Amino acid sequence: MRKFHIVADDHRVHEEAPMLPKRSTTGSAGYDFYLPEDILIFRNESILIWTDVKAEMYPREFLQMHIRSSYGIKKNLMLSNIVGIIDKDYYNNKSNDGNIGICLHNYGNDNIELKKGDAYCQGIFLEYSITDDDSTYQEREGGIGSTGGLNCV
Repeated sequence: MRKFHIVADDHRVHEEAPMLPKRSTTGSAGYDFYLPEDILIFRNESILIWTDVKAEMYPREFLQMHIRSSYGIKKNLMLSNIVGIIDKDYYNNKSNDGNIGICLHNYGNDNIELKKGDAYCQGIFLEYSITDDDSTYQEREGGIGSTGGLNCV
């Protein structure tokens, strides 16, 4: 099944239940993610935003995260890791139940205020392939950074 869910209560960061991602038009490729609270990002600062949302996917799928173009162009914001990759096995992980964290970086000269409920990034479900001689059998144990490193400072 491909679907968004709210993470378990013991892994939620915010008191209010989040708005689940949705597409804004029938022609939209991306599912908009909404800010769970008002945020101030100082110039040259990165901030990690926990969405309290997790993504269930079919085998050989991932969720690719991008900043909304208006936030990049008009507000000088970008994802700290440029493109976020949410793996299928991140869902329901032991560390955070698959809570998607999005790290924004303000590369502009001004502090940026963002409002709760604003659509600020988008996720696109994509399929991937593996090599014919792939021999990976390792299972995910943790959350962000558990397979290689944390991207947000």
